[in-house]
Amino acid sequence: MGKRSRQRQKNQNAGRDNRDTGWGAGYADIIKENKLFENYYKELGLVPEGEFEQFMEAMREPLPATIRITGYKSHAKEILHCLKEKYFKDIQELEIDGQKIEAPQPLSWYPDEQAWHTNMSRKIIRKSPLLEKFHQFLVSETESGNISRQEAVSMIPPLLLKIEPHHKILDMCAAPGSKTAQLIEMLHADMDVPFPEGFVIANDVDNKRCYLLVHQAKRLNSPCIMVVNHDASCIPTLEINSNGKKDVLFYDRILCDVPCSGDGTMRKNIDVWKKWTTSNSLKGMECVAFGLNLKRWLQLRIAVRGVEQLAVGGRMVYSTCSLNPIEDEAVIAALLEKSEGALELADCSADLPGLKWMPGVTSWKLMTKEGQWYTDWSEVPSSRHTQIRPTMFPQKDSEKLASFHLERCMRILPHHQNTGGFFVAVLVKKAPMPWNKRYPKVLHLKHSHTMPPFCPPPHERLQAVELSCPNQQLQGVMMTPSSPPYSNINACFLFSSRSFYDLSPDFPKLNVLTRTHEGKKRNLYMVSKELRNVLLNNSERMKVINTGVKVWSRNSEGEEFGCAFRLAQEGIYTLQPYIRSRIIRVSVEDIKVLLTQENPYLSKLEDEAHAQAQKIGMGSIVLKYIPNPNNPGEPQCPIQLCGWRGKTSIRAFVPRNERFHYLRMLGVEVFRDKQGLGQKRSDGEKDGKEEAEDAAEKDEEQEEERAADKEVDLENGNENGSSESKTDCGDKETSS
Repeated sequence: MGKRSRQRQKNQNAGRDNRDTGWGAGYADIIKENKLFENYYKELGLVPEGEFEQFMEAMREPLPATIRITGYKSHAKEILHCLKEKYFKDIQELEIDGQKIEAPQPLSWYPDEQAWHTNMSRKIIRKSPLLEKFHQFLVSETESGNISRQEAVSMIPPLLLKIEPHHKILDMCAAPGSKTAQLIEMLHADMDVPFPEGFVIANDVDNKRCYLLVHQAKRLNSPCIMVVNHDASCIPTLEINSNGKKDVLFYDRILCDVPCSGDGTMRKNIDVWKKWTTSNSLKGMECVAFGLNLKRWLQLRIAVRGVEQLAVGGRMVYSTCSLNPIEDEAVIAALLEKSEGALELADCSADLPGLKWMPGVTSWKLMTKEGQWYTDWSEVPSSRHTQIRPTMFPQKDSEKLASFHLERCMRILPHHQNTGGFFVAVLVKKAPMPWNKRYPKVLHLKHSHTMPPFCPPPHERLQAVELSCPNQQLQGVMMTPSSPPYSNINACFLFSSRSFYDLSPDFPKLNVLTRTHEGKKRNLYMVSKELRNVLLNNSERMKVINTGVKVWSRNSEGEEFGCAFRLAQEGIYTLQPYIRSRIIRVSVEDIKVLLTQENPYLSKLEDEAHAQAQKIGMGSIVLKYIPNPNNPGEPQCPIQLCGWRGKTSIRAFVPRNERFHYLRMLGVEVFRDKQGLGQKRSDGEKDGKEEAEDAAEKDEEQEEERAADKEVDLENGNENGSSESKTDCGDKETSS
């Protein structure tokens, strides 16, 4: 097994070395020709007259690499300033092998210059030390959640949803999670609000791909995201407690980015060139019975399930990376007809100034892989009725067709702005769906003798918990009835942690959860009030993969200092607004010392911070930087770090990439030693089992404890303590 795995990895690496597009994604051995594809789209007339050759040439060109700055963080402007002044300026003057490098350009339609694209290839990046530094910057900032690599057209649906902090959002087909990350960012538009009223529930049918979502969510450290694992076409209806009564959860915003043929992705998914036919363009869209005994395709089933759960007045974005009207306008038209006026297409023509797009079409026809065309259902022979259905054709009633306003759909063509191909439509719900009017309430499980069809098996059920209840605890990512040990952590939390950190009276203690089944609780997590409401009322409806942001970690030596839990960097921006003591205000120079030295003595801090530290006892602390508007040369955003105050020294507990991020903001050049780089295993590569996640979490905690124990050993004069450095501790936090 080991030999085969090594050989397979060797072959994969060899294949990667032959790629040379974007950040290095291409297949030179595949001929980018498909006559059937060309004939199909030329005949449909989706491309403006005289532009078809440009369209095909663009499809053959590598897709530009695009990056998006995490918009919700208060230091987004600092990152943008660093990119423009430190990297982009130098690139503009750079020449490699006599060729002038094209500097990154902002996407004209993305707000506030928060998204950029470039045609630089991996081969060019390797040839220039300056570009190598730029590449390291991108990798490090991506891992710490400050930058996301995301295809340009993929950024459009979240923007059209018009997210506000109080919105309840459902992402139906969320993996791998780049759009989900955007939704979270918009929810946290105001960083001064640690718990927005809204939340994001990110769903995917594939259990393994759900861990890609977990990875994306962890980078953003939000208490308002929950990852679930369901079939989107029958995702369960959830309940919430509203003013003491059970009520149905309707979402204010829904993202319905459905599985599709993906022929708009030919620029990055080169295999589509040789595999595309009109038959496999409908792959995965098998006819199935749904709801009112109507035959619908997979995309329509998912879309229908989405609008069922959409609140009246809410918006749902339906999107595909396909250019095919059968997967696009045909689905929207069928959905509008089925809604009987409850839905309407929104006019988004003015929402993204600068974005070039083509309006949706109202007529199209079908072609078989043999080249046979059909313009109407009546022309389809009975032998093909199982593959071709009436809803795949345009509406014959011209008046009804006009009322659909399909021209409000948006089709993005690759040659217009050097992007991938994409389709997006925004639906607004004006009234309940016709078939839902009789069923305003969900069926309560306590009145039913059988489990509903979407209920997970008993070992996967999630049951509700309150921190104040001594008989229950959160196991893994699931909450199950348990034994008295939970009361021990409750007492520790309420008396020890609360007094130690002087938590404010409005601290939401009921939102604190733990994941361990028995023994000592290693970490404490926080979720928002509304997500807790969802958890409490849907224990047997949801299969939850992950939720909550870590705010405290157990410290094996902490009890002797007054608290068994130290602060965790992941949740510091969520927790700090409630902490009223053990805060040291630091300067820029103090942060440089703390992030570049292993265990600096207290005397190395500037006078103000040194005086504050002298008044604080040993244990976990908050290191807080407040910007000075009168000094524009310093970062103009707040910085909060977790630290440890020892007997004579002080330490910052910050993951490596986040450490690099803050140092760059302070003007310190930091680069990773190539010899120290190792390909870490991502969350998406996990087997999806709770045991694996628990093992990783345990390893993480052991590393953190060794780092904290080393601090104690050093303070006590013991030179034989753990040799783990603070940077290693940070790596473990990032990778787990």
